[in-house]
Amino acid sequence: MRNTFSILMLATLAGCSSQPSVCDRACLIGLTDDYVAALMAGNPGNLPLSEPLIIVEDLKRIGIGDGLWKSGSGGPTAFSIHVPDAERQTAGWMGMLQSDGKPVLVAIRLRLEGGQIVEAEHITTPIRPENLSRLETVRTGMLAELPSDRRTDSGQLIDIGERYYDALVESNGSLAPFAEDCERHENGMIAAGPTAGAAPDVAGGPAIARDCAGQLSSNVMNYIDAIENRRVFAADPVTGLVMGFSQFHHSMDFEPYEVTALDGTKVIYGPDRFPFKPFDLPAAHIFKVGADGRLHEIEAMGFLAPYNSQTGWE
Repeated sequence: MRNTFSILMLATLAGCSSQPSVCDRACLIGLTDDYVAALMAGNPGNLPLSEPLIIVEDLKRIGIGDGLWKSGSGGPTAFSIHVPDAERQTAGWMGMLQSDGKPVLVAIRLRLEGGQIVEAEHITTPIRPENLSRLETVRTGMLAELPSDRRTDSGQLIDIGERYYDALVESNGSLAPFAEDCERHENGMIAAGPTAGAAPDVAGGPAIARDCAGQLSSNVMNYIDAIENRRVFAADPVTGLVMGFSQFHHSMDFEPYEVTALDGTKVIYGPDRFPFKPFDLPAAHIFKVGADGRLHEIEAMGFLAPYNSQTGWE
């Protein structure tokens, strides 16, 4: 049976923890695993939780006993990606869990002070059955460690992650260092890269670039109004992984704009191409920066929320 815990009990548990005041890389990975396990058990156990503790899940403030603390029912699976950042005392994670017995893709951000978790943030989304096969295991390149003499320092990794969002909102693929083999997955779907295939929204028309850089430079993403609440919060030079949370805004009320096809043809995109009501997309991205300093893999996830939703951090 799941239990709820008073703030007093949480403080007591935190005080009994042997958690070091500064958590190194291995410590952050272990703590994240402990947090995920506790989340699925619905019991914080001996987690080093601060008082006060802020938890935001899917844009809403929650407490122990709410959200995934209540609905979590299994996992994690083999699809599990860690982004520990000892320098910033933060940890990111993306993986497959179960909520009320159904598969759900989850991204987690943890922030520590003095060895205690002071902030926890969860983003969750259900996955379509046809995309589950790409979320069974992590792409090999994502988890590969880089040679010690060819690693990008954490500050540069954070900068590369931030530049990705700039490339999106500016519709300019040259603003981020995309590799030719870059492949972006979104909620298990291949959205860009060598195996992405034809764009689903140009059937019968000229082909639009599907490589990571060319897709953005084609201007096809111009319907995105803004990307706010950007936090590129964790970078791990050992694996070249960097993680960010953000919130995309789409008013779906825009003037028709030109998209450049691969053959140079100009295609007009208007609101009629996107029959959606205004919406937000709270999202998480994990970027793989290789030994060459370029973006090779991107794993993204997010869910639809009402337009201009509050973030939960106001």
